[in-house]
Amino acid sequence: MWRYHDDDVAAATARSMAALEAGITLFDTADIYGFGHEHGFGAAEALFGRVLAANPGLRDRIVLATKGGILPPIPYWSRGSRLIETCEASLRRLGVESIDLYQIHRPDLLAHPAELAAALDTLRQQGKIRAAGVSNYTPTQFAALAAHMPFPLISIQPEFSPLHTDPLFDGVLDQALERNLAVLSWSPLGGGRLLGAADDARTQAVAVALDAIAARQGATRAAVAYAWGMAHPSRPIPLIGSQTPDRIREATDAFKVEMTGAEWYAVLVAAMGKPLP
Repeated sequence: MWRYHDDDVAAATARSMAALEAGITLFDTADIYGFGHEHGFGAAEALFGRVLAANPGLRDRIVLATKGGILPPIPYWSRGSRLIETCEASLRRLGVESIDLYQIHRPDLLAHPAELAAALDTLRQQGKIRAAGVSNYTPTQFAALAAHMPFPLISIQPEFSPLHTDPLFDGVLDQALERNLAVLSWSPLGGGRLLGAADDARTQAVAVALDAIAARQGATRAAVAYAWGMAHPSRPIPLIGSQTPDRIREATDAFKVEMTGAEWYAVLVAAMGKPLP
């Protein structure tokens, strides 16, 4: 829901229903989504709040996730009461009593993890959140926060795609396997770069490797890219960024894609730009 921040409730409802009808039930947004655009900070949450209000029963059919902690122009502020206030503002914009998964959007390097943990615990005890996770954290940052948490963190949200493979090597996905964390991968199509004509040699090489699988499977390049990420044993959940209902529906074609280990590694080699050791 990164780009879900206009003022067209009918179109926003169509996107949401397309996802739900396709079996997509995780709706991930953030208070910062919309910042820098016409409707500003909080626009994505406010728009989805209007969709929820106009469609009784929708709230109970989805897993509602949002994020907080980015506060321009500071830029990051997750300390103590501020995080609680941020979450409460999200609840008001969304028009709900509780958020299923509340995530710290980016690490505030000036915040002690014990203070973050206490704020999350307060929100949970008050029934304002049901579970907590983090986004864009390193494994050591995650471990520092987890050490102070009175209840387990359940998720991480890294950037992960055939064009951004760092989580395979920096310990993020290894930690997810170690701690049984849900992985929500953002920009699974490389910010859309994998959808169009490649403008650099590396993206072109990755596209060629994906297209070879797509041709054999009778699938789209996007579906193969989603499936490539989902093939990792941590079972990443790709966050679909499209605002087009048909493309949202087509995302579930990823479940139809089967690739061999050799094909998966061929995509990785293309992304790395060099042979594996």
